[in-house]
Amino acid sequence: MPIDRRCFLACGAGASLGLFAPDPSGGSRAVAGPVMGGSLRVDRVERFALPLAVPKPMPRSGPNAYRIAARQLRQQMLPPPFGPTTLWGYGAEGHDDSFASPGGTIEATRGTPVEITWINGLTTPERRFRPHLLPVDPTLHWANPGGRRDTRPTFTATPGPYRGPVPLVTHVHGMEAVEDWSDGYPEAWVLPDAVDLPDGFAPVGTWYDFFWAKSGRGDWGPGRVTFRYPNSQRPGMLWYHDHTLGLTRLNVYAGLAGLYLIRSDDPADQPGVAGSGAAAVLPGGAFEIPLAIMDRSFDADGSLFYPGSRRLFDGHAGPFVPRSEVPPIWVPEFFGNVMVVNGRAWPRCEVEPRRYRLRVLNACNSRVLILRFADPKVEVWQVGTEGGFLRAPVKLRDVLLAPAERADLVVDFSRLAPGSRVTLRNLGPDAPYKGEPDEDPSDRRGTGQVMQFRVVRATAPDPTTPPARLVLPAIAPLAEPVRERALALVERMTPSRRGEVPHETSLAGFDPALGRTHGVTLRHWADPVTETPAPGDVETWAFHNLTGDAHPMHVHDVLFQVVDRRALDDETGRPEGPARPPRPEEDGWKDTVIARPGEVTRVRMRFAKPGQFVWHCHMVEHEDNEMMRPFRVGPEQAGEPQDHGAPKT
Repeated sequence: MPIDRRCFLACGAGASLGLFAPDPSGGSRAVAGPVMGGSLRVDRVERFALPLAVPKPMPRSGPNAYRIAARQLRQQMLPPPFGPTTLWGYGAEGHDDSFASPGGTIEATRGTPVEITWINGLTTPERRFRPHLLPVDPTLHWANPGGRRDTRPTFTATPGPYRGPVPLVTHVHGMEAVEDWSDGYPEAWVLPDAVDLPDGFAPVGTWYDFFWAKSGRGDWGPGRVTFRYPNSQRPGMLWYHDHTLGLTRLNVYAGLAGLYLIRSDDPADQPGVAGSGAAAVLPGGAFEIPLAIMDRSFDADGSLFYPGSRRLFDGHAGPFVPRSEVPPIWVPEFFGNVMVVNGRAWPRCEVEPRRYRLRVLNACNSRVLILRFADPKVEVWQVGTEGGFLRAPVKLRDVLLAPAERADLVVDFSRLAPGSRVTLRNLGPDAPYKGEPDEDPSDRRGTGQVMQFRVVRATAPDPTTPPARLVLPAIAPLAEPVRERALALVERMTPSRRGEVPHETSLAGFDPALGRTHGVTLRHWADPVTETPAPGDVETWAFHNLTGDAHPMHVHDVLFQVVDRRALDDETGRPEGPARPPRPEEDGWKDTVIARPGEVTRVRMRFAKPGQFVWHCHMVEHEDNEMMRPFRVGPEQAGEPQDHGAPKT
């Protein structure tokens, strides 16, 4: 019987697979099985034992400058009696106590550029390189520093995991109008400045030298780059994370992520109060709390667990590369069995009976979150998304966030008495999200719980403006698009003894007139660039999702507006039926959008900076195996690498 991986709930602490039964609609359905975990018994992890850790401000190296390194550290992720977990985190060079995961929060002011030197510090005190904490699949199209850089290697036998030095390049996710040399291009990585780099290893990625020359800077060098961020967009919450080709899922899972806030002193960027003309007051200071939510799994010793074999995902035991196209280690998605907020498992947070501003990031690898407070007396309003304030506040019961999406929430605890305890729940599935209202929710005792809020006595009256009375800054409309691009999201399957298994997720050009059978032109990372808008062009990109899962689609260097969604005909793949406008909580500027299966999702954006950028699915397991493509704004640049995907000399 073929296994439908979209229903597969993976394996638990032994390696027993989920159980399946025939489904009347075809395929199979899951009837039992926990989410993927290591040897840790999660029922032995005390819920809400650790206080929430709020990321500290990242120390600066100058008025508008930072020197930020990635290092290995030990951090208390699980509550006692478990000890600290080894992971990777960002911190400020010269401030050893600043290293954490998530890293310190970078705070910037709109219109004031910031320069950051990013340092690959994954070395021992003796400056010997550290191998990866997690199993690296060397059969993907990846950075591959020990062979032909930035290629998919060839093998004569199935290899084990890569154990060499780890390449890094940091991307500030959501930064608009950044120069391409500062965007964190996946082939502009650096190895650490270690004394024991193996002979023949490339210390930098294919695009590093070109971008260094283009930057005109003299401060790039072994293991480091310096990027410049314009901070020209509306105030909002961005985030930074590693973006190395074929390694993003592992480097981010290991801990390399942090928050980036753009604020503004301009009254035009601030909300007002309806009917009064006065400036509104939003919760700030101790009453503004960022929440970076992720799912992780652990072994019994408290170490991070990430599957080291494809078999642990869907039972596929081979053949693997080179006898088939199936990678031996990569898994199509990952869903952990422990919910982690700001680096701690199932934490608690004390709040007063008043309004708070919660800045929420879904930092999971693949999991879509549907957040809901267990007590309906807690009132939730969304006032912003990735690109700043919405057109108008939206009262919500559930907050839907795909990986990389953010929500700016005003949460009112004033109807709860001191001593009350309320759980923030997750109703999203323990499997790929399909956008259906009747999907099985996550495990109510495990991943269905995110954190707990405990109400204490108020220390002062609440001076903030009720969300219903907020008048948010106007959103400028975009000009009419000069073109619409039809783009397909597809999945490639390989026959196996258990049916068909996915060996990659991919992007494609799509001609709706020809339909899904003949209109798809599959494109991989190394294929020539096909999306080439001119600077200043406004375009509509139409994501035709021909897979069975929802995909969070992210476009670098721009913010966009969601136009609409339409159903696709099952046979032809062509749009049919009425167009649905964006949800009210999407009615603003965004950088990531959920493309639901069986639908076309259209977004509109204006391209400003010329250069080489990328667009991709932000389920990072997908991004790391061909669901990412370069795009170029403007003409090809003089001197840019011409041997994309070819041997490097």
